[in-house]
Amino acid sequence: MELRAFAETVLLADDLEAKLRPVASAWTDERPGEAVRVEVPTRPANLAIVERGHGLPKREAFRDPSKRGLAHHVMANHELQALEVMAFVLLAYPEAPAEFRRGLADVMVDEQRHTRMHAERAAALGVPFGSRPVNGYIWRWTREIDSVLDYVARLPLVFEGANLDHTLELEEWFTDVGDEKGAAVVRRIHHDEIEHVAFGLEWLRRLKPEDETDWDAWRAHLTWPLRPAKAKGTTFVPEPRLAAGMSRDFVERIHAADPSDESERAG
Repeated sequence: MELRAFAETVLLADDLEAKLRPVASAWTDERPGEAVRVEVPTRPANLAIVERGHGLPKREAFRDPSKRGLAHHVMANHELQALEVMAFVLLAYPEAPAEFRRGLADVMVDEQRHTRMHAERAAALGVPFGSRPVNGYIWRWTREIDSVLDYVARLPLVFEGANLDHTLELEEWFTDVGDEKGAAVVRRIHHDEIEHVAFGLEWLRRLKPEDETDWDAWRAHLTWPLRPAKAKGTTFVPEPRLAAGMSRDFVERIHAADPSDESERAG
């Protein structure tokens, strides 16, 4: 499938099924076209981004099946936003390295599957995807990227980096209330996220100046409120980050990042 056509469908289709349709053919990139940037993704009316959507329920609420359904609904929207941001990057940076563009499209296929997995579980628990308001938090902070390096610093290394912890936390929450199907969904996504973080780290290293460290290059492409402290969950787990190829020093710096430190705001 041509990458531009895939990206246009994901970003501009007003039909969820079209956005999430599995790709059956190999990627081609013969017509990358002119750079295109959009302000908001086109979505079906029931998934239109609003200022205040539902947040993730607290751990103690997971005993209620409808609250677990809401959790899957919230996470389906997170995955859909990530998919749309990736489509945005393909359209906004047609001159990006061909290997990066094909690799990003492969990650998008994972994001399609993640969205479907969460949406299916949400529906099974009585909360069909699109039955609750959804926000655009991930889209809002990543659509302002000015380069491919901005993208890899922000979505793979902040949002997906934090999800290395969040997915393990949520697996425990689902398991505690006997919801093995929910636990299996986030467990599968956790393993995919290791590969996605590895993809971001690989391209950070390939695109940054040779004399710049991984940490300095990452920090240089983050803008407030995105910062190292946002790249982790409540319970920090180093092993998935090491598996993704981060150095131990890089991992330790993320662990040490203070969420309450606003000294970087001016930068």
